[in-house]
Amino acid sequence: MLTRIAWPLLGLGSAVLLWALGVQVLHERTPIAGAFAPWPAAQALWALLADGRLWPHTVLSLQRVAVGLLSAVAVGVPLGLLIGTWRPFAQAATPLFQLLRMVSPLSWMPLAVMVLGVGDAPVYFLLAFAAVWPVMLNTAAGVAQLNPHWLLLARSLSATRWEVACRVILPGITAHILIGVRLAIGLIWIVLVPAEMLGVSAGLGYYILDTRDRLAYDELMAVILFIGALGYALDTLARTVHARWSH
Repeated sequence: MLTRIAWPLLGLGSAVLLWALGVQVLHERTPIAGAFAPWPAAQALWALLADGRLWPHTVLSLQRVAVGLLSAVAVGVPLGLLIGTWRPFAQAATPLFQLLRMVSPLSWMPLAVMVLGVGDAPVYFLLAFAAVWPVMLNTAAGVAQLNPHWLLLARSLSATRWEVACRVILPGITAHILIGVRLAIGLIWIVLVPAEMLGVSAGLGYYILDTRDRLAYDELMAVILFIGALGYALDTLARTVHARWSH
């Protein structure tokens, strides 16, 4: 138990030490680099959390993550089921999906704004677009790995397609879907910050731009640390849900 705690602390401590040394080296040439040091960033983060300035932006960002993730699941799971169970659809749609998957979600920013306008709508679209592919592909992979005897047994009992999907396939591939959701959360969290720099007036990405414009570099570094910690917490939650389901 002690080792499991000590090694992560050692790794984090080493990273903070290297961070401080790097800032010290840069400070000799660029005095402003001192604002990015660990201690000023930690002080700024404490102040932001204590006075509540960061919480409204955090809540709004998490809301956008939830909407984007739910949209990706609502689209990705049915598509994955179709790919896994209907061969003609898989053969027709897979090349298109693979092509779209390779396009960076941020490439759609100009089109999203042009079609959806400024505000939350283009952000939701970019997050959902980023997240739908791991959900869809893991759903299809789960269907492919199902025990075929389950399906034969369901058909021998005169189960309808809907019953097979709801009573056999979905319960059998839930672990795969949860893996896709975990990967989707990681992608959403990466896309969130640049997406929130796009025509919105609140959110963690917006707040980073705000700190840059105010030259509050210690706050900028603090928000970056907060984004990393919050993303780690979301990934831990997803891993915990997957582990509990698997057991």
